[in-house]
Amino acid sequence: VGKKVQAIYLWWHKPAIDKEILQSLPNLKVIANSGVGMDHLDLKLIASFGVKMANVPHAVSNSTADTGMALLLASARRLVEVHNIAISPTMEYCEADILGVKVAGATLGIIGMGRIGYKVALRAKAFEMNILYHNRTRRKEQEEQAVGATYCKKIDSLLQQADFVMLVVSLTPQTHKLIGKRELELMKPTATLVNISRGAVVDQEALVAALQCGVIRAAALDVTSPEPLPRDHPLLKLKNVIITPHLGIKTDKTSYMITEEAVENILAALNGLPLPSEVLPS
Repeated sequence: VGKKVQAIYLWWHKPAIDKEILQSLPNLKVIANSGVGMDHLDLKLIASFGVKMANVPHAVSNSTADTGMALLLASARRLVEVHNIAISPTMEYCEADILGVKVAGATLGIIGMGRIGYKVALRAKAFEMNILYHNRTRRKEQEEQAVGATYCKKIDSLLQQADFVMLVVSLTPQTHKLIGKRELELMKPTATLVNISRGAVVDQEALVAALQCGVIRAAALDVTSPEPLPRDHPLLKLKNVIITPHLGIKTDKTSYMITEEAVENILAALNGLPLPSEVLPS
């Protein structure tokens, strides 16, 4: 049926798109991805076959931002640790051992102030946080004022000031291991790293060492590299880490919205119309 296929809807990176499958589908017009990140696709290869690509930025932004704030709050108040205490047979603990950190009045540094990063800032404002952000391009002044965000031209300045650093960038050659040993050492020893982007944005070996040695206070990760981690990975053994299995967009309504947005892009491509969420190779 290869000649009949005009569109592919990718769900969690399947099917894999390579040269072989592109050659087998001569009438393919569009590939619609069920997420924002396109790092699993060779965009230039796909474009060379005259195939358009689209993602679903509108559908995923709110749920991903919710996940970021949930991880931040859970880490700040040590919810996983205290849950385990609460359900333990003895429930013996020292109150000093479960002290969390205050979120209101703390400084959140957002690295990547795109659509999702801005949604995070809106939520952080409601928690009375001070907001710093670093982005390739600065937001408009009225957008900054709406969330009370301050632009940091250099990432180092943000890292040195933030109590919580949240990663909301796409994975590209430029952002691969963006946070490594040097960047972690710039952070406060009381700071928490929250990653809702891609696991490979962080040097995981450097993160393990930083968490073990008290270079930073904690980490809350919705993404790792690989996913899932090997069961003997040191990150899984640390008490000051929360790891969730890439929950970002996993809600019932979001899944429905993702499909709707993908179908909208597919129908536009098949009808020769501009794609609402077209992604071009860089």
